[in-house]
Amino acid sequence: MTSGESPRRTVVVTGAGGYVGRHVVAAAIDLGYDVRAVVRTARADDVDPRATILQADVLSPEFDITAIASPSEVAAVIHLAWQDGFVHNARSHIESVSAHFRFLAGLVDAGIVRIAALGTMHEVGYWEGAITSTTPTNPVTLYGIAKDALRRSLFAALEDRAELLWMRAFYIVGDDRRSRSIFGKILDASDRGDRSFPFTTGRTLYDFIDVDELGRQIALASTADGLVGVINTSSGVPESLADRVERFIVENGVDISLQYGAFPDRPYDSPGVWGDASRIKALIAASPFAKET
Repeated sequence: MTSGESPRRTVVVTGAGGYVGRHVVAAAIDLGYDVRAVVRTARADDVDPRATILQADVLSPEFDITAIASPSEVAAVIHLAWQDGFVHNARSHIESVSAHFRFLAGLVDAGIVRIAALGTMHEVGYWEGAITSTTPTNPVTLYGIAKDALRRSLFAALEDRAELLWMRAFYIVGDDRRSRSIFGKILDASDRGDRSFPFTTGRTLYDFIDVDELGRQIALASTADGLVGVINTSSGVPESLADRVERFIVENGVDISLQYGAFPDRPYDSPGVWGDASRIKALIAASPFAKET
């Protein structure tokens, strides 16, 4: 930025009405940004009312990139839009990779200087222990394969033309009525009057992060000057699935018990995997969110 230029104060969030997007929008506004929330279908309760809503399908070939905002105003575009994130082997993941690439490359062509996109631990595939920014990837689900392909393509094609940040998410909890995770399914089972819930062994260790905290991490990392490459948006703390689900049942006052061993553990899950959260924790500690965590 040269002397006399106004600071870039607009953050564009795609997938803003989704499970994660709603929390990112609120966190970016709390950081002082003007947020343009891009949604495919708008409902009044989906997006923070402080945001400006743009209803559009950014993956459509007909989408006009210039409708997002003037490049001179945009501090970052946070790309969260994705379909079927809870269905790891849906064909839609692979079928949409080129559309995601076209949209993000179009942003750079239009003059957007900073793009942050949401990745997933499933890009890595089978791995035991902490995942770092340099952990090799060998995904085994269509979800992981598609995300990994998009990440590789973006950095190969655009890294020398824009600031690119890839934020790798782990096991998200919270706001569970809006999710299709095991936690939302337990609430649904309780609503039906079920008193037992078929479960795995529960021994697998995951990195659980509340969606509110994830929203803060994404908003902060996306707008951090000079932060590029891969970063883990995670808690960095491994916890067994059994412990986390049992705690969820108690915290929510759900009268339901787990049927351990009713389902096998997923074959592509390791005994334990979590994110190296050292970089994101340092950012949070120095941020306006430090008192909230």
